[in-house]
Amino acid sequence: MSLGKLSNCSRCDALFVQTVRDICPKCYQAVEKEYEECARFLRKRENRGANIHQVSEATGVSVKQITKFIKEGRISIEGSPNLGYPCESCGFLIRSGNLCDSCVRSLQHDITQQSEVDRRLEEERREKLAQAAYRRRAKPGE
Repeated sequence: MSLGKLSNCSRCDALFVQTVRDICPKCYQAVEKEYEECARFLRKRENRGANIHQVSEATGVSVKQITKFIKEGRISIEGSPNLGYPCESCGFLIRSGNLCDSCVRSLQHDITQQSEVDRRLEEERREKLAQAAYRRRAKPGE
């Protein structure tokens, strides 16, 4: 069984012995308190319509940390119709994944375009190689 390794906390940069988490015990306790604050806020019926920015403002917990709670499944968005987290590309609020539908379509379009450009360049390269080979064979007197 491994005893852990020395590491810097990803949250506060303090040196600690890392076993399971990438944050130190002190930050872990702070994160747990933030989670409890968010959960307590969202349990109240009148707050179930809140969006992530309202939850952040009311609890003092960062949008980034609330997003992490949602992605980890610690905060459920099932009973909260307005609760989502920012798309990693444009910031539009989404309820699953990392990108909104618009950014996914844009990324797919860019990939398709790049694939087409790569295909055309490869065709041109092969055509030039074929032409060069033909010229070598077609030289008179050889």
